[in-house]
Amino acid sequence: MAHLDSLVVDQLSALLTDESNPITNLSNAAALLNDSLDRINWAGFYLYNQNTQELDLGPFQGKVACMHITPGSGVVGTSYQRNESIIVADVHQFAGHIACDAASNAEIVTPIVIDNQVVGIIDIDSPDLDRFDATDQTVLTAFAEELAQHLDVAHLAAIY
Repeated sequence: MAHLDSLVVDQLSALLTDESNPITNLSNAAALLNDSLDRINWAGFYLYNQNTQELDLGPFQGKVACMHITPGSGVVGTSYQRNESIIVADVHQFAGHIACDAASNAEIVTPIVIDNQVVGIIDIDSPDLDRFDATDQTVLTAFAEELAQHLDVAHLAAIY
């Protein structure tokens, strides 16, 4: 599996149907991403906490990670601030990169948007340089849109 296949969006929809718990849905979504991609070492979520105005570590698959990211900082925070998906071929060349895991060399991030508000960021890291491409970005954006349909903002806000 070189790239993210669009079937993963259908799998996500089937997996999350009739489940309303956001932690459960995000946990299974992280596992699905991790199982659907090769040559990655981290797949998960950062969720915006309105109380602290930071992005907090959410469910993920991989090694321990940074627990809080300020909007505008690093790849995740930049994606949040710009409300856009970002592919970074070499994270060491990204100004302000936050090195949570020294083994990560490439990264793709995509916002999760509900009611025109960015509620979180999907983050996937790879130990390979230039691991992600436009196909991955397109599918991950569709994945984020599908995931947003299965997340209740009020329930998320009560947790975060």
